[in-house]
Amino acid sequence: MTAESTQFEDAESREPEATRPTGLLDVLRVGALVLDSDGRIVFWTPQAQELIGYTAEEALGKYAARLIIHPENLQAVSELFADVLETGRSWAGAFPIRHKDGSTRLMEFRNMRLLDDRGDVYALGIAADHTLLQRVETDLALCEQLINQSPIGLALMDPDLCYLMVNPALERIDGIPAEDHVGRHLRETLPFPDVDTVESALRQVLTTGTPLLDQYHVGRPPVDPDHEHAWSLSFYRLEDPGGRVLGAAVSVVDVTERHRAAAEADRARRRLALVASASTRVGTTLEVEQTARELADIAAPELADVVAVDVLDSVLACRPRRRPDNGPEFFRALALKASHPTVALRAADPPGDLATYDGDRLVTLCVHTGRPVLVKHVGERDLPRIARDAEGTALLAQAGVHSYLAVPLIAHGEVLGALDLKRTRNPLPFDEDDVVLAGELATRAAVAIDNARWFQSVRNTAVTLQRSLLPERPPHLTGLEVASRYQPAQSTSEVGGDWYDMIPLAGDRTALVVGDVMGNGIDAAATMGRLRTATCAYADLDLDPGEVLHHLDKITCDLEHYIVTCLYAVYDPHTKRCRIANAGHMPPALARPGSAATLLDLPSGAPLGIGGVPFETTTFEVNTGDLLVLYTDGLVETRLHPIDDRLNVLLGYLDEPDRPLEEICDLLLYGLRNPDDHDDVALLVARAT
Repeated sequence: MTAESTQFEDAESREPEATRPTGLLDVLRVGALVLDSDGRIVFWTPQAQELIGYTAEEALGKYAARLIIHPENLQAVSELFADVLETGRSWAGAFPIRHKDGSTRLMEFRNMRLLDDRGDVYALGIAADHTLLQRVETDLALCEQLINQSPIGLALMDPDLCYLMVNPALERIDGIPAEDHVGRHLRETLPFPDVDTVESALRQVLTTGTPLLDQYHVGRPPVDPDHEHAWSLSFYRLEDPGGRVLGAAVSVVDVTERHRAAAEADRARRRLALVASASTRVGTTLEVEQTARELADIAAPELADVVAVDVLDSVLACRPRRRPDNGPEFFRALALKASHPTVALRAADPPGDLATYDGDRLVTLCVHTGRPVLVKHVGERDLPRIARDAEGTALLAQAGVHSYLAVPLIAHGEVLGALDLKRTRNPLPFDEDDVVLAGELATRAAVAIDNARWFQSVRNTAVTLQRSLLPERPPHLTGLEVASRYQPAQSTSEVGGDWYDMIPLAGDRTALVVGDVMGNGIDAAATMGRLRTATCAYADLDLDPGEVLHHLDKITCDLEHYIVTCLYAVYDPHTKRCRIANAGHMPPALARPGSAATLLDLPSGAPLGIGGVPFETTTFEVNTGDLLVLYTDGLVETRLHPIDDRLNVLLGYLDEPDRPLEEICDLLLYGLRNPDDHDDVALLVARAT
């Protein structure tokens, strides 16, 4: 680079802000010169000096051909110059010129004839560096092709966010022709619900000049209003070479497929999580109603807005179900759940109610066929087949039920009922994936419901059997007031073999018995019944308590796999004495008025069924007002507390032995029993009168 060019660039760098290049012609440094008819230079611009190197003083008045044209090109240029002046035809092209520094440079020229007001003829030459111009033209061509052929939507906005230009890709994205964009405001064409956010982001870019890249937006374009699309938007500020803000460029990349794939993957993850959660949350107890509530809780709102679980009444009663036909079915509503307050709840049967649904109802069709019933888009004709009655139809319409799905509850090949699903707030209709998911949840719940209903049936049978074997009400006893309780184990366990008895004997005496057959279920209850009957028989023989236990031990030894603990006491109101024998049972408690309650110190003895072990009889006095408490281990034993601590708690509840016996029974049960206790309890309280 010459010293002159260096001086020129230094001078340029010191130009005031107002004279910096602001347009394409300035960027190209287009120079102009005017020749008279003889070929002398009569006008010379500063840009011409930048291109060719001569100052105006050096160039004006000189023959242009001799100054800047190489001798070998002189003839061709002279002929061209003469043709422009004579014919007035313009000429455009590139040819080499001689720079002041002696180098040869290729210039792009545009030559044309000029006339002044006196008729004199001149030639105007406009010149630019050929290499620079070619690069600019290439860049422009590249930009134009990229813009027009790019799959990315592009738009140019003015500072007021009105369209200046859009490319064909953006036309395809938003469905609006390019000519309909120009002049319109940004918010008039964007299909985004968050258009205010987009506009705010663009204004931020216009203010700061910092681009914002990959802004994720979701909407429904006019070309496809029924489906959700996603776009990645980027914003850039446009400036001219002088730094003046021209507007903003917006690039729009359609990422709908990626959005849908991500949404589907997220949906699949949530469905897997829901199924995994169902495996731990549904069927936590052996209670039919609780299992149904757990199913409804997990299905709303993940799967539906309104969920109902209905089971056939014959299933709950464990009755054989007739073969499906087109007739009505009796449903017992077990659970009802909504993800938000809605009048649709009033259209459903409240839990516990029994409802009859005709054969044309969709839920009846579901249990008859054993197949899901899907109504993606619920219409006016569908609502009467979903609702229980005309009022329910109106309520479902008011709630906005637009999609419905009923899935059968099937366990071991038997249809138990149906999982009823409705969507009101969720805008998406049920699809086949929802059917699969609902079926998976229903299958898991159906097995738990089936197990629970059979367990409850067996348990109810055992409880009924056991209660039938216990005394219905205390008999009239001389000199003795008694109260009793039997409480079966909680619903998560089977009923046991605990029992109590009060047996009137000759001479106004009373036998008091409490026993516990180790084990549970109907077999334990039946064994308890046999032993109670035997105890009554031996009591009538007026045997010593130890002898009674000895005979019961022999009977128990004949029963396979059973061990029994038992307390047998005989109270004589005339002598105020009680004789008692223990076969491995919990010690009874004795509470006397004015004294602290204590546990009777008895030989513990061996449980019945061991065989060959003698049982000792202990005698103690029982005065008027004394309280004797006999109980089974389910009252005091827990998995978390030492037995001595629990026995002390029992004695603490007996600090007022003059309380009513019924009150004492309730106090002991509610004070010592926990909701999750897994053993049944027999309790017998007697007071000497």
